[in-house]
Amino acid sequence: MARLFIMCFVLLTFATAVAAARPPITAAAGGADDCDGDVQALVANCQQYVQFPANPKIDPSAACCGVIQNADIPCLCGKVTPEVEKFICMDKVVFVAAYCKRPFKAGSTCGSYHVPGPLA
Repeated sequence: MARLFIMCFVLLTFATAVAAARPPITAAAGGADDCDGDVQALVANCQQYVQFPANPKIDPSAACCGVIQNADIPCLCGKVTPEVEKFICMDKVVFVAAYCKRPFKAGSTCGSYHVPGPLA
């Protein structure tokens, strides 16, 4: 049961990070309960691509990308807590979101994670 809970949190973190990928939307925009279906779909389809260790980064499946394309990213990012970030590699979340053609905007935030921007 604890493993299932951890898996759900890992997927939730990923979903939240993906939610931050939409540049014009802030992570705080989503509500607490309106993206639970997205969390479940992310856990089922994307978990393996965003877990630690940070490397190697593996291209996600078409099913994972399909979930990311339809996810409520701001809502998901609102669910990313420091506890969730212990189980999900946010660098991998950014990689997977970009691979799925829904990249995070440089400088945006998902949970407490700040998406790196170009060096000035």
